[in-house]
Amino acid sequence: MSFVSPLFLWYFMPALLVAVLVLPRTWRNGIIAVASFVFYASGAGAFLLLLLGCMVVNYFVGIALEPNDWERRASLRKRLLIGVICFDVAMLVIWKYAGFATQQFDYLARVFGGDFPIVHLALPIGISFFTFHHISYVVDIYRGERRALRNPVSFVTYIAMFPQLVAGPIVRYREIADQLPQIRSHRLDDIAAGFPRFALGLCKKTIIADSLNPMVEACFRTSPDNMTFGVAWLGAVGYTLQLFFDFSGYSDMAIGLGRMLGFRLPENFARPYSSVTVTEFWRRWHMSLSRWFRDYVYIPLGGNRRGAAKTYRNLCIVFVLTGLWHGANWTFLVWGCYHGALLIIERAFGWDTTPAARLPRLGRRVLTLVLVVFGWVFFKSPDLTHALTMIGHMFLPDFSGLTDVVSSALTNQRLVILLLALLVVFLPADPVTGPLLESSRGKPATSLRIGVMTVGLAYAAILVANGTFSPFLYYQF
Repeated sequence: MSFVSPLFLWYFMPALLVAVLVLPRTWRNGIIAVASFVFYASGAGAFLLLLLGCMVVNYFVGIALEPNDWERRASLRKRLLIGVICFDVAMLVIWKYAGFATQQFDYLARVFGGDFPIVHLALPIGISFFTFHHISYVVDIYRGERRALRNPVSFVTYIAMFPQLVAGPIVRYREIADQLPQIRSHRLDDIAAGFPRFALGLCKKTIIADSLNPMVEACFRTSPDNMTFGVAWLGAVGYTLQLFFDFSGYSDMAIGLGRMLGFRLPENFARPYSSVTVTEFWRRWHMSLSRWFRDYVYIPLGGNRRGAAKTYRNLCIVFVLTGLWHGANWTFLVWGCYHGALLIIERAFGWDTTPAARLPRLGRRVLTLVLVVFGWVFFKSPDLTHALTMIGHMFLPDFSGLTDVVSSALTNQRLVILLLALLVVFLPADPVTGPLLESSRGKPATSLRIGVMTVGLAYAAILVANGTFSPFLYYQF
């Protein structure tokens, strides 16, 4: 089930909100838990059993890791933590990377005249996200930052809460632990605050991201022999915009849904294409993922406290893992290494700070955006050969224009949407639209809220009814 499907919009979400409003407040977590299992099973089917199995293990280990019970057995407690993390990571590695790993072994075997059996496993929806939630849960308990959840319904609500289950934002346990026992009293106020945020995300996804999708696909499916300067840049810029509006749209919908259900989920985007440095870009893009890697990988490795060499090593490790987390493909690994290298270069030369003068700041902002665009080519391409071919044409201007297929995909409507979407590049870094729309009572926010809730929502609903929506891009991760 998708947030932009008629089944969800016309039936599932209204029924859930009515249940939350009508039934006793103490039933809130139970209602959300049941709804989340139904939501996940509708798309993942039997993989619900995998999710349940991982939840059972982490629930009981979380209780066992409570600090008060381990005053004289610190080493055993640490081994238990390492064991459950290894279990969680093993589940992720087996289901997400076994096929990729066996393909590499098969390639090496063929070099020497043999072969190796390739494993073909379907990817469980959301496994990257609920694995990180489980790790956050047990680590925060081990550190003594939060207590374990004895109530299994509350635990299910945290791990399986459907707004963030399949594509984030990644909610660290410490961020939501205090909200789980609470029974919020202002349910109508929560719905009134969350629904405009949900509507904003729906508009981003259906009106902008889905409209750009056919054009982007036509560009990236162009064969190397037919690739041109214009096709390469149109595809790269189009995907840069499509991915932002698709993923930030999902995050807005998830945050809005969470708010309607009584939860404050963390922000995930803050105008990333307004960044002046790549370092700033990663403080604004997929912020929940950056915070997770910072708290559970970068800082435990030593962060930047042990000299430049180890800081660079830690950055390399984090961005190798960031690339692999997104998918089992060499393109994702190269994309992660590319961004890690950019961060190291910025830090080494002192370029990770924003210039004070206006002109250098503008130049750095343009350079950062161009570097990010090049990185998205690796992220989107099916293989490294295709990515390098496309980037090569981006460096070699020609007068070939667009291919017939790309020209037919670039309709007047899509060209207008592309140009309007480009305005996000020229917007200032603050304020961020989502939080402004959700909480501000000023005239600009009110005008935006009215526009989104009337014209935008009506148009988005028409597109959904016509079946023109496509799956969220981050569902594949």
